[in-house]
Amino acid sequence: MKTQSLIIYKHTTLYHILDELSLDFNFKISLENDEYFLKNRIKNSSNYLVISNKEYAGIENLFVIRDLPNNIFKLLEKINIEFLKINFNSKSELKIKKYTINLNSRVMQDNEAKLRLTEKEINMIFYLSKSIKPVGVNELENKVWNYQSDIETHTVETHIYRLRKKIFDTFNDNEFISSKKNGYQIK
Repeated sequence: MKTQSLIIYKHTTLYHILDELSLDFNFKISLENDEYFLKNRIKNSSNYLVISNKEYAGIENLFVIRDLPNNIFKLLEKINIEFLKINFNSKSELKIKKYTINLNSRVMQDNEAKLRLTEKEINMIFYLSKSIKPVGVNELENKVWNYQSDIETHTVETHIYRLRKKIFDTFNDNEFISSKKNGYQIK
């Protein structure tokens, strides 16, 4: 699991309070007072939360605490909830080629159109997108449909055909899933 980073931005008092307790945290804590250095730090990080006492434009994953809670455990609970939200959001969207696929709503979209997908279509796209080599029909039957490879079926070919047609009809894209001699691939 990636280390979570809590970056306190322009809130020195909060940093000192949390730094004293930092041995018990499941995240790394740091202080940043300069916007340029903050943006450089978060540019190379994916699992971070920035806490400040006021709103700043252009800073993602910013959690504003205007008044410190009376109870430190309440503050830690709020911080952990924010980390959970960030983690959930980062896992709910998948970027493949020029498309964004929302795994929760099962919608594939580009800048102009949206396409509703079934759970099997999402699973198939996800599996194909993670593979660096073409994936054969038997592997897809086994990993996506949980079929045994000795069963004679054309489920995969039928689903691939229908999915390609849906993608072509919606996005006019014939290249999203390519057919190779040894399987299917998204790259």
